[in-house]
Amino acid sequence: MAYLKNFRTRRTPQHEPIPGAGQVPNSAGGFAWAVDDWMRLERFLILGNQGGSYYASERQLTIENADAVRRCIEADGARAVERIVAVSEGGRAPKNDPALFALAMATAFGDAAGRKAALDALPRVARTGTHLMHFAAFAEGFRGWGRGLRRAVAAWYEGRAERDLAYQVIKYQGRDGWSHRDLLRLAHPKPAGETRRILYGWVTQGWPGVGDEPHPDEALRLLWAFERAKRATTADEVVALIRDYRLPREAIPTEWLREAAVWEALLEEMPIGATIRNLATLTRVGLLAPGSAATRAVVKRLGDGGAAAPGARPPDRGPGGAEDLRGRARSAG
Repeated sequence: MAYLKNFRTRRTPQHEPIPGAGQVPNSAGGFAWAVDDWMRLERFLILGNQGGSYYASERQLTIENADAVRRCIEADGARAVERIVAVSEGGRAPKNDPALFALAMATAFGDAAGRKAALDALPRVARTGTHLMHFAAFAEGFRGWGRGLRRAVAAWYEGRAERDLAYQVIKYQGRDGWSHRDLLRLAHPKPAGETRRILYGWVTQGWPGVGDEPHPDEALRLLWAFERAKRATTADEVVALIRDYRLPREAIPTEWLREAAVWEALLEEMPIGATIRNLATLTRVGLLAPGSAATRAVVKRLGDGGAAAPGARPPDRGPGGAEDLRGRARSAG
C-alpha cells in the first residue's frame, strides 16, 4: 500500500499532475489539461481578460492571450478573422473590445490574405463610432497608417447610409484620444454627393452657420438640430429638438441634463443598455418615482426579452412604453 501513497491515477493531489494525462501547470499552482491556441483565441474573444483573474494579473493574461492570438493569425489569418467576426456578430461576448483588439492584430501580423480579410471585416466588427475609435487605438499599437488601413477606415465611412453616419458622428464624438475628425483626416474618404461632402466638412471644419429653419436634407437636418441644441435657451426648446429629430443624449449640452423633462424626452428612444446605465440619473432628477409613467415604461422595457437581445430596440408602443410617455407629455403640455 505504500506504493499507492506516491503514485496513483484515480486520485491525485491537486498540486501534482495525473500521471500520463499530459496536464500542464496552471496559474493557481495546480495542473490542468492544456488547450490549443484556437480554443484560447475563442475564450479570449468571449471572455477577454480585463481586470485579470484571482490567480493571474491582467498584464500576464493579456500577454499570454495575445501570444496565442498572434500564433493563430500567423498560422491561418483568414481563419482567425472568420472566428473574430463570428463571435462579434453573434453577440457571444459581453464586450466587443477583445474582437477589435484581435482584429487590429490581424491587420499587422497576418499574411497578405489575412491582412486583407481583417481590413475587409472592419465594418462587420466595428459597428459603431466607438468601435471604430477603439480599433484605431489598438491598430496604432501594432502598425503604422499604411494605405490598406486608410482605405479600410475610409470604407467604413463610405459604406454607411447618410442618416446613420450623421447619427454616428454625433453620438460617438470621441473615444480613446481619437475623434471622427482625426480619422477622416487620415483616411480621406471620397464624398459621394453633396450631402456627404457637407457632412465630412462639418466633422473636420465645423458648421458654417445655423439658420432658423431646419436643413431640407434629412441627414443634415440632424446636424442642424445638434447645432441648435448647443444654442438653446430653454429646456422646452431642447425637448422639442429631441422629440422632433431623435437626438441622442450625447448631443445634449451638459447644462440641460439636469432637467427631468429633457430626460423624459430622451427616455422615449433610449436603448436598453443606456436605460440601465442611466437609472441612477433618472432617479436623481425625479423622473423615476413610484407610480410614474416613466417608471412603468422602464419596468416594461427591462422585462422585455426582445429589447435585451443584441441589437434590439426598446419597445415603443403600448401602455407604459414610449408612445405612452409621448401621449402623457402632450397632454401635460
